[in-house]
Amino acid sequence: MGKHKDTVKDKDRDKDRDKEKKDHKRPEGGNEVDRYRPSTLMEDLGGEPSANGKLERKLYEKELARLQVELVKMQYWVKATGFRLIVLFEGRDAAGKGGTIKRITEPLNPRGCRVVALGTPSDQQKSQWYFQRYVEHFPAAGEIVIFDRSWYNRAGVERVMGFCTPVQVEEFMQSCPEFERMLVRAGIVLLKYWFSVSDDEQEARFKSRIDDPTRRWKLSPMDLEARERWQDFSHAKDAMLAHTNIPEAPWFTVEADDKRRARLNCIHHLLSKVPYHDMTPPAIELPPRKKAKPIERPPLGEQFFVPNRYP
Repeated sequence: MGKHKDTVKDKDRDKDRDKEKKDHKRPEGGNEVDRYRPSTLMEDLGGEPSANGKLERKLYEKELARLQVELVKMQYWVKATGFRLIVLFEGRDAAGKGGTIKRITEPLNPRGCRVVALGTPSDQQKSQWYFQRYVEHFPAAGEIVIFDRSWYNRAGVERVMGFCTPVQVEEFMQSCPEFERMLVRAGIVLLKYWFSVSDDEQEARFKSRIDDPTRRWKLSPMDLEARERWQDFSHAKDAMLAHTNIPEAPWFTVEADDKRRARLNCIHHLLSKVPYHDMTPPAIELPPRKKAKPIERPPLGEQFFVPNRYP
């Protein structure tokens, strides 16, 4: 009798999944349904790639500067309107997530834009509701929060590396869409980016990290283990997208073999999904300083100075 009930439940669950997939059809262009309507504030990126397929540095630097100005305008609008934005970045190791996040946050006021990159959960956190340690970092009104990897660890690295059970993975697949729908209903805009990198390009980036002492910390034994499980991660990613690519919070894939192009495309797309307009305050006029009364300062000999090694 119990087995029969379980079978009926499984069939009902499969029907719900099929219905969800039908509701989330691909349009004729082949892209997933996108409920975040692109704004008309941003112009299309122009320019031709160089002979080797990479984006020219001059064009990259010019467009990056332009887009970063727009990011600042967006942040002024976010703060003024009480907008709440979550942007999460997922992808394979060395896919270019960190570099893109750095270019996004570089011109922004850190008091209104936070990057969350959580480490291994503690024993206490492991006993909590899975999403709990992420929720405490969510934005208040007027804030932007960027997740450098997120709750999707469960569908990716935790699943592939055996850090969670199949039952926990199945529960995540069922709970995650409802969790994200709840966020969207609460008025939070959730943008999810998957950085896609080829096997050959990832290998080249791993080698460059080994050769550069200042970037060697980016390559851990866990990364090397994941490198040996490329197919397993591909399977996990496909399953993750099948369950969590919902209309309320769709996945956007960034082709990341060219770092420069990936950064510009991602920033441009992010800006197009926020209905901001320019609310930059006018420049402050600096009045002439009033003459102060002379005061007696302590002698310079009582202070310690950093030696000038670069005259």
